[in-house]
Formats: sequence, C-alpha cells, structure tokens
Amino acid sequence: MRWAGQQVTDDGALPGMPALKGLVRSVRTPEFQGVTFHEVRARSVLNKVPGGSPMPFSWTVNPYRGCSHACTYCVIGSTPVLRADGGTVPMERLRVGDAVVGSVAEAGLRRLVRTEVTAHWSRTVDVVRMRLADGTEVVTGPEHRVLTTVGWRHVVREGCAGDDGVWLVPGDVLVGAETLAAPGLAGVRDVLADSRGADRTVVAVEPAGREVVYDVSTGTGDYVAAGLIHHNCFARNTHTYLDLDAGEDFDRQVVVKLNAPEVLARELRSSRWTREHVAMGTNTDPYQRAEGRYRLMPGIIRALGRSGTPLSILTKGTLLARDLPEIVAAGRDVPVGVGVSLALLDPELHRSVEPGTPTPRARLDLIRRIADAGLPVGVFVAPVLPGLTDSDAALDALLAEIAAAGAAGVSVLALHLRPGTREWFHGWLARERPEQLERYAELYRRGAYVQKAYREDLAARVAPLLRRHGLDGGGHHMGGRAGGRSTAPENPEGWPEGAMPQVPERVVTETPPEQLSLL
Repeated sequence: MRWAGQQVTDDGALPGMPALKGLVRSVRTPEFQGVTFHEVRARSVLNKVPGGSPMPFSWTVNPYRGCSHACTYCVIGSTPVLRADGGTVPMERLRVGDAVVGSVAEAGLRRLVRTEVTAHWSRTVDVVRMRLADGTEVVTGPEHRVLTTVGWRHVVREGCAGDDGVWLVPGDVLVGAETLAAPGLAGVRDVLADSRGADRTVVAVEPAGREVVYDVSTGTGDYVAAGLIHHNCFARNTHTYLDLDAGEDFDRQVVVKLNAPEVLARELRSSRWTREHVAMGTNTDPYQRAEGRYRLMPGIIRALGRSGTPLSILTKGTLLARDLPEIVAAGRDVPVGVGVSLALLDPELHRSVEPGTPTPRARLDLIRRIADAGLPVGVFVAPVLPGLTDSDAALDALLAEIAAAGAAGVSVLALHLRPGTREWFHGWLARERPEQLERYAELYRRGAYVQKAYREDLAARVAPLLRRHGLDGGGHHMGGRAGGRSTAPENPEGWPEGAMPQVPERVVTETPPEQLSLL
C-alpha cells in the first residue's frame, strides 16, 4: 500500500470532523478510495461486555472502529417496521429512541421483545428484491441478512463475499414474526395474527437497481419489518460515541488504534486481570483489508497468548491465514476455539434439506485444514433426522469422517422442531419423505423436542461410536490428532470441545471486587 506521503493531516481533525483523542494523523490512500484512516494512540483497548449480555464471553478487543468492508444490512425507506405498540412505521421515518420489535433466543427458543432504536442512517447502494410465495416483496442491500428456519442468511451470494456465510436460494423458508411468541406485546400479537398461515418460501431474489436504503441499530441486533426478522449492524452505533455518524462515517472514517498491541499487553499485566476469555471480531472485523498495512493482530494475539488469556477470533477476512502461525503459537499456551456444523454425508439429501449451504465434503475439508494447523475445532452433528440420518451405519460413517478430519470434539443433537422450523420441515417431509410424516407426528407430539425415549436411545447408540472413533474424551488419537470430549444427545444445548475456548477452571481468589476500569 502506498501509505507514505498520503496523510491528510497530522495536527488535528479533518475539516468538519470532531477532534479525536490521541490522533496521530489522518491518512487517505488510492487503495481505499473514499476511506480515511484516523491513526490514534489509544489509552485502552480491552473492553468489558455489558452485564446481562447473552454473549459467551466478557471481554472484547477491537483494534479498529469502523469497517472498510462497508456492509449494507439495510432496506429501502418504505419498508414497514413493526413498532412495539403494534403499529408500523416506514423505515425512513424511524428515529433514535423509537420502540420497535426485535427478538431474543433463550433456551433454544426465539421470542419477540420490545427494543429501542439506537442509531439510524442511510446510504445509496445497488439493491435486490426478495420475493416470497405469499406475495411479500422486500428490497434490500446485497449484504442484508434475514432469519430463515435454518439460521441467518445473506440475501445474495455477493453479499457474503469473503465470508463463510450462506445466502438465500429459491425454496428457502424465512421465519415469519407471526410464528414467534410475543409475551407482553398484546398489540403486536393482534397484528401478527392476521398473518397466520402466510407462506414465507423464497420465490426469487433479483437485481432491483440502485436506491437509497436505511438501516438501524437496535438493542437486540435485529428488528421486524414486513413480517420478517432482519439482522442489523449493531457495531455501527459505537461510531456515534466518537461524534461520528453510524452510516457513511462508519464505512469511510475508520479509526486505527496504532498502539493496540502495546496497550493490551500493559492491561493484561495488571494484577486485577483474571484471564477471562477475550473475543475479537464481535464488533468490527479485525481482519478488514487495512490490517494488511497496520499488522495489529499478530501483536494482539501474542499479548493474549503470553498473558495466559483464552481468545477467539471471528472474521470475514481471509487475511487471518497470514497469522495462522501466531494463532497456533498462542494455542499452545491458551485455549482457542472454532466450531463447524455437519449433519450428514449424503450429497443428495444435503441438497434437498440444506440447499445453499456448503457441501459436507467442503465442511470436512474445513475441519481438516483447521486441525492441520494445530487448532482445536468442535463439530456439531446437528440436526440428526429421525428415520433419515440416525441409523447406526450413517452415524458411524459420519463420525469416522469427522474423526479422520481431526475434530477436537463432537455434539450430537437431534432435530428440534420449533415454531417456524416445524412448519417448514413438515412441508419438506410431505414433499420428499411422506412416509415419515406419521412417525414425526408421534415423535414431536409434545412440542419442539423429540421424545425423551428417542433421545435416550440415540445417546445409547452414539456412545460406542464416539468411543470407536476417539471422540468420547478418552484421550484416543486418530492419525496423530487427539480426540476430544463430546456432548451426548441428552444434553441438547451442549458445546463440543474446540468450539469455544475451554477457560481454565482455576479462579484467582485474590481478585478485588472491582474489575478494571477500561473506558
């Protein structure tokens, strides 16, 4: 990158920009047209996650604020957003502080809740139109994500370029808000009742020109619009703390914490630091393109590893491959975790039940590459489909492949048929496996979870298979790789070893009641 000589200023903010504490200089370069990098010397980089957060970690490190990926989780201004009182408001008319409807997932169940708009912005982008079988049409930015019955999906493939995510294809079924419980939101329940039975199957996703689009940040990280659950970019609101806006500024005014590795190392040396799990990539991507110039992550990884602090990294940047040696070195001293989901091997069944997702072979190769680098990787064998993928032969073959690929641990989870998923899956059974309808009606007659007798039988059959393939936590080795502990089917919410850092059980009892003040 031609960085030298490209600085815009070295003695203050740009015209019209607020003063940034610790600013060293502001830089523009031809490689990043329209983006200004504000190089600062930060006083702190270790951030405490707010109390009550559902995140499985307590601390984060973000060497950048703002993101040159310029993601567009957004919809056009006329899109009707569901208010907490049951009314709707066009997306373009939302304001910070407005009460809208979002969702939360607890104990495996998602429900609608009241949430507030914390940021609102607009921009002009190329857009796509998503059309559903019930006539619903939503126009969005290409990187927008919506909730389907099998998880979050980008609307088009181009939207997850450089990401391991998946995108919508015709036949995918979106989660309609009408299928979710809304305790305490009587007005919302009444409005959604009119949509019962709506067919949320994706018919097409097609280019729709160029439009002004709007997005928000909310307390839940999502919102309900046009009857669907939409993802939003929760990280954007953090830019407002710098007196920058959450829209164009988030994409075009990127703050770079030049001294992040040194400051982090100092903070980790504090006698009050208890070596809790630190997550990266949960706000802005640590491996955005500018990291190729600034190279902050190697020092951050070294600081965490040398201090005995467990770490995890989430990124859509392939630049992570550059730092595999650093991550491997840290993994020798502290827990580092990665998780992959793999439910079956049959390519035809995969194309039918999981269209648009990476193939089983591609996911096995991913597991192998992570393991070959010496990093732990946990695998979720989920969902196991009664009568379709739960035979001893099918499970044995799958676990053999997972063990050979070098997985650290496995969780075997039977299919859950929650509201939304239940309707989609029963429709799929009726089309593809009608002979199984009666059995599924019996197995799931009491709700979302399969009958206890089935779970116990699956656990009993899986246990010897896990032992056979060294995945039972007994310290067996497969091809030179250690097998890891696994979660049996009777613990449906368990995480396999390797999916998250296994934080040491040792507790520093001398730690004072107050934590570090990191502002």
